[in-house]
Amino acid sequence: MSFLQHAKIRSRQITNADISKVVELLAKGFPDRNRQYWLNALERLQRFATPAGYPKYGYLMEDDGALVGVKLMIFSKVRPDNDFVRCNVSSWFVEPQFRSHATFLVSKVLNHKGVTFLNISPASHVRPIIEAQGFMRYSSGQFVTLPTIRPTIHGCRSIKSAAGFIPDVHFDHFERELLSTHAEYGCLSLWCITHDRAHPFVFLPRIVKGFVPCAQLIYCKNIQDFVRFAQPLGLFFAARGRPFIIVDSNGPINGLTGLYFDGVSPKYFKGQDRPRLGDLAYTEAALFGL
Repeated sequence: MSFLQHAKIRSRQITNADISKVVELLAKGFPDRNRQYWLNALERLQRFATPAGYPKYGYLMEDDGALVGVKLMIFSKVRPDNDFVRCNVSSWFVEPQFRSHATFLVSKVLNHKGVTFLNISPASHVRPIIEAQGFMRYSSGQFVTLPTIRPTIHGCRSIKSAAGFIPDVHFDHFERELLSTHAEYGCLSLWCITHDRAHPFVFLPRIVKGFVPCAQLIYCKNIQDFVRFAQPLGLFFAARGRPFIIVDSNGPINGLTGLYFDGVSPKYFKGQDRPRLGDLAYTEAALFGL
């Protein structure tokens, strides 16, 4: 535990014993999300397979034992067969009278060496702050596509739900685990089956603006895979009442019909490994929902 500028203020890792107080503080700091939302989020972090040696939930800040600040963190290894670790920093709130100490909480959060940090949902007033902390934008907006209206050559024999399905063609085994785990989070995990391999996709069902049903791309091997299989995927979702698909991007996507919205939901990173578009696996988008 590290003591901060004032003798009574300290920052430390969140433990199981802190969960109820953390939930109350987050519900206060984010009034658009109720207490049950945060209970579900902390429960998923509790069950999440955090890489060894990293915080399970993130960090908190106390003043003489009273909780005054919190920052949730999701450490993950997308591929269990390598050492690359990334961390989605999420849900930062500090009581107004203690915000002069917030930089100490940030320094604790970012003090993990060799980790690539993501911030995928910064509020507009927070973006200058994280840019001053060294975060760089890697996704500037979102592309909303109606993939059924531009036929492409895709070679997809079938689309299968990943739940309980084992492809009879080549696939990467870590991605079967990824699809299975994200299905448990409420995502739609799918295989696009071609004659020689199974291509993985994860989508998050969403209602945008309170009435527009759509799906957001959470994971694929690369964006060109999505472009290749956009039509059959679009037909799959259109049949389920979700004709639009949202994709993080830096402009219009060649080969897709739709509209690009610059500045909508930009995403940032800090570290040596620049994230690729089409990979929000094991982030708050999947674990907590948007």
